[in-house]
Amino acid sequence: MANSGTKKVQENDKAYKESIGVIWRKHKYKYMMIAPFAVIFIIFTLLPVLVAIFLSFTTFNMVEAPEFTGLENYVKLIVYDPIFLTAIKNTLFFAIVTGPVSYMMCFLFAWMVNDLPRIPRAVMTLVFYAPSISGNAYLVWKLLFSSDSYGWVNAWLLKMGVIREAVTWLVTKEYVMPILILVQLWLSLGVSFLTFIAGFQSLDKSLLEAGSVEGIKNRWQELWYIILPSMKPQLMFGAVMQITSSLSVSQLSIDLVGFPSVSYAGHTILTHLHDFGNVRYELGYACTIAVILFFIMLFCNILVQKLLRKLG
Repeated sequence: MANSGTKKVQENDKAYKESIGVIWRKHKYKYMMIAPFAVIFIIFTLLPVLVAIFLSFTTFNMVEAPEFTGLENYVKLIVYDPIFLTAIKNTLFFAIVTGPVSYMMCFLFAWMVNDLPRIPRAVMTLVFYAPSISGNAYLVWKLLFSSDSYGWVNAWLLKMGVIREAVTWLVTKEYVMPILILVQLWLSLGVSFLTFIAGFQSLDKSLLEAGSVEGIKNRWQELWYIILPSMKPQLMFGAVMQITSSLSVSQLSIDLVGFPSVSYAGHTILTHLHDFGNVRYELGYACTIAVILFFIMLFCNILVQKLLRKLG
């Protein structure tokens, strides 16, 4: 019995190896084509994530060797770090507002721009997309909301008699988050917008013609029954990009409202990560923040993907 069992295992191993050989011979050119991307992905994405997860269980300052501390960083972060809790609250509020709104803006603007003739469509696409690739273009908003009478918003409001003295927009707790949300929405027509434009351009026109024959009466029915189900891949990619951008705001807050912002009103998870990683060089603690942010993004992406799979 033992010999027959061993012989069966050996036969299964041989069949498995042969099947791998057949698959390799059949698809080897495909594997060779994706190999460069796979190597880059493993080295620059997967490996850093695994290293960050390992370092999150250590204390590490880039000078001394990492020292394993178990869950100490996680307990300290969640239980004894009130600023991190403030950062989570700010980040989630920011993401809940800007994520869905900017996602819908990208789709609606792409839908409208798609109906334009070719040259006007190209011009309007560039106009909408330009802020997201203009580097520090959002610093124009810093001039707009400057706290003295030279700030454009203060100057206009003083001229119209709405206010009697200049408002300190960027150093007043109540105004910090609304201004950050406003600027983020202005910057949000980026990759998702281009993806939706490409999705509209690649739609099968025969589906629209068939829909009109089958009883589609207006553009909203066309959108709901034909366009949205046909653009699932673009909608999924756009959702991932919007979630990532809305949860990873840092430089905008630092440059616009300072670091740290007044009463930590503009403090986000990534800003907290910047503080411990790039200022204090507490890399183990910074990796703990990064891991928590990673799993928040992962959870949000999985949730959105499940919702979009139910579409159509």
